Parts: sequence; C-alpha cells; structure tokens
Amino acid sequence: MNSAMQRRYLSRGVVLGLSLSCLVACDTNQSAGEGEGSPAAENTVTVLGVVVGEQQEKLEAALAPFEEETGIDVVYEGTDAFATLLPVRVESGDAPDVAMFPQPGLMADFAESGQLIPVTTAMDRATLEAAYSEDWLTLATINEELYGVWLRASVKSLVWYNPQVFQAQGYEIPSSWEELMALSDQMVADGETPWCLGMESGDATGWVGTDWVEDIMLRTAGPEVYDQWIAHEIPFDAEPVKTAFSTFGDIVRNPEYVSGGAVGAISTPFGDSIQGLFTDPPRCYLHRQANFIASFLPEAAVPGETVAVFPLPGIDPEFGTPVLVAGDIFAMFNDTPAARALMEYLATPTPHEVWASLGGFISPHSQVGLEVYPDEVTRQQAEILAEAEIVRFDASDMMPGTVGTGTFWSGIVDYVGGEDVDSVLANIEASWPQAE
Repeated sequence: MNSAMQRRYLSRGVVLGLSLSCLVACDTNQSAGEGEGSPAAENTVTVLGVVVGEQQEKLEAALAPFEEETGIDVVYEGTDAFATLLPVRVESGDAPDVAMFPQPGLMADFAESGQLIPVTTAMDRATLEAAYSEDWLTLATINEELYGVWLRASVKSLVWYNPQVFQAQGYEIPSSWEELMALSDQMVADGETPWCLGMESGDATGWVGTDWVEDIMLRTAGPEVYDQWIAHEIPFDAEPVKTAFSTFGDIVRNPEYVSGGAVGAISTPFGDSIQGLFTDPPRCYLHRQANFIASFLPEAAVPGETVAVFPLPGIDPEFGTPVLVAGDIFAMFNDTPAARALMEYLATPTPHEVWASLGGFISPHSQVGLEVYPDEVTRQQAEILAEAEIVRFDASDMMPGTVGTGTFWSGIVDYVGGEDVDSVLANIEASWPQAE
C-alpha cells in the first residue's frame, strides 16, 4: 500500500483510539506457552492463515495501518495446509496468537475444546453488532459465546454474463427462477447453449456442484431447514435435499442446457468454464460461480461492459433471494494485549476498506461503503451481499469432513454422471458419522 493510501486511512484516528487504549487497559493474563512479557513479545502478534501470494500482500497492506499506529509487529504466516498445521501447532503448545480460519467449522472445534478466547474479551458485543449483521454474528457464535471477527467474504450466489452479448441477443436479466428457466429455454430455442459449468478441481472435484445444491436448498427449503440439514437434524436423504439435487439436475443433466453436457461439466476445470462467455461465438451465456472466479477472467474482459453479475434468483417467494457465502474469520488463541488490539482493529472498517480498495475482496462489514470498491462488478457483488436478508455459510464446509468434503463432493459427481438421486443420497446419509 502506498504512503498516500496509508495516510488516508490513518487520518481517521480509528486505530490509535482503539488499539492503544486496549494495550494500556487490557488484562495481561496470557495463555500457557507465551513469552515472559519481554518488550518484543508484548509488541508482536502472530497470525496463522490460509492467504498466500498476492492475497497475502493485500492482507499485509490492510494490517499496515495497525502496525504503524500501534508499533505492534504482525507476524503473519500463510499456508495452504492450514487445517493440518494448526491442530499440530496447538497441540504442541505453539499456537499462534490469532488464527485466520477459512470457515467457522474448524474454529468451532477449537472453541468447544476451550482453546479459543471469546472475542468479547477484546471488545463489547455492541461494537460487533454495529459492524456485522445478525447472520454473520451467528456464524461466529459457539455455545452462545462470540469467538470471531470476520474480515473477508466470498459471495457465491452470483450468475456471470456478458452484457454486450446479452444486449445483442435481446436477452433480459431474470428476476425469478421461473424467468431464469424461461431464459434458458429461449436460448436453446435460438440454437444457443445457456450454461457453462465446470466441476473439475483435482482432489476437491465436486464442490462446484455442492455449491449449486446449497444455493437451491436455501431457495426451496429455506434457512431453517438448511440449518437442520447442516446439523443432521434431518437426514441427508430427506425430501428437501432430494428436491435441491433434482432441481440442479434439471440444469446440469440437460444436454441442451450445459456446454459439453454432463461429461463436460464433470471434466472441465472450474477456472476454465467461465471462458465460454467470451468466445466468438459464445459457448454459453450464463455461469453461476462465486466472486473469486474474477481471477480467471480473460484480460480483455471489461467490468460492467463485457462482464457483469446478477444474483441467482429466488425460487420460493417466501425465502426471497438468499446469499450463500464463504469467508475468513479471525479468532484468538492467546489472550495478550497485542492480540486483543489486533482483534479490535479487525472489527473497524479500516482494514476492510484498505483491502477492498486493492481489489479482489468483498467485506461483510456493514459500515463499509460501496464507494471503496474499485470497479462496477465488485460493487455489484458487495451490494448483493449488503442487501441480502438471508445469509448462510457454505454447508459442505460446516458438515463433518467425511461428508462435506468427502461423500457430498463425490456424490454430486456421481449424480451429475447419471446415478440415481435416491442411491446417491442414501450413500451420503450412510457416511454421516454416528454420534458417540
């Protein structure tokens, strides 16, 4: 981040008032295995997270105002083996002061075992309620205690399209599922293929399909049943789940709807599938995928002109247009003044605005304005999230790993490949871990 941008954010005085007051006033009670209170230890906070490469540089830029104003050194370690490394570090007594969790399920495991510090140790609940909607606070709550501060959101309920091509063909943006299907049928009637869809993702192949099912489940069964599904309060082969699978099947198993048909959907790398919007002639006109697919757009794509998004329409009017999300949440292992100060800073708009201005980022913070986003499409995505009345986290990330990143992923591939929905759902249900 350049010095002019730093001055812009530091001029608000947000960090100094919050963080230094915390350093003076916070309880200095520390977890076992911490330093002996040396100046170096008191002025350092360690963070372990999944962000690496260019995104790590943006995260570090978002943390730079905190470091400059407080004198605290944030030592960030990024790893793509986070879920494996963090438990080892914690069990060996080498927990980071703060962890940046890529989903709340793993955070909940540590909270339930008493290894995390409630975030209300660092700030009062009212501060968090002013910064986040109730859905986001609920996702950060375990056993009625708030443990995390959200920094980055992934908005998944998006349909990507090429506005220039839409205009040339006379197509209009659908506002309901019925209109979406009518548009798909019109494209077929015009001799075109509506959808591009790519599910191939190496060992993670299947998550694209499970995202589709989750989005549909929210739209057909609603948030309460969705929550019951995640908690296994209804079986995986319950009728609402079957409905969601079958509704997805109406699209992905229709050879006229998907470029390359079902075989193409299974074999096409997820990052390649959006390219069909930009070929001449287009291989497809619609692509449902999260905001991070922007990293795979061709260089010639111009936000707002040749690429844009609209929200995946609702199905049952009772549930409106829910938004499926993923995201990164920070939680505290070691109760130090520096860690508390960092957590308090993360709940202010400043780090969110810095990262948003650098691109490739959507904030769940309710005090972050749309004007900080650098292009029209990113502002569209942020607005869709800000206006959502129902927000739910990716279900597969919240389920036991044997299901969420196991049989659910493999089962959706089997279903797209032609296996009967009842047998697929029965197999996933049978794999759910039995309660001890």
